[in-house]
Amino acid sequence: MKLACIDIGLKRIGVAICLNGSIVTPQAAILRKNRNQASNDVNIFLKEWEIDKLIIGYPSASEDMQKRIKHFTNLLDLKIPFEYCEENMSSIEAEDLIKGDIKYKRDGRVDSIAAKIILERYISKNK
Repeated sequence: MKLACIDIGLKRIGVAICLNGSIVTPQAAILRKNRNQASNDVNIFLKEWEIDKLIIGYPSASEDMQKRIKHFTNLLDLKIPFEYCEENMSSIEAEDLIKGDIKYKRDGRVDSIAAKIILERYISKNK
């Protein structure tokens, strides 16, 4: 089963995929100009990679972001199953992993590594 994970932020959406059930690879982040453009870009990504299930990072600590993420999820044209997965501390963990490697954190690499961490958590929890 081909899995994808998105870590939805206000400026960028981190993206990671797992095509074989074990190896998770971060992809180029989707930069958000507006909600419609971002949701369209996610839809295109899911179709291009023929993803079977989408995992969506979900913060238990922030009710405001939970509402935003649910609203964004409703904008997606999902014809595949999706599931929310706790994203607690994934961005901080991603920043720690790449400390010193990236000068400019606004390019989305941190966001996609956070998506990778979320997807790895999901896979290990569901084995």
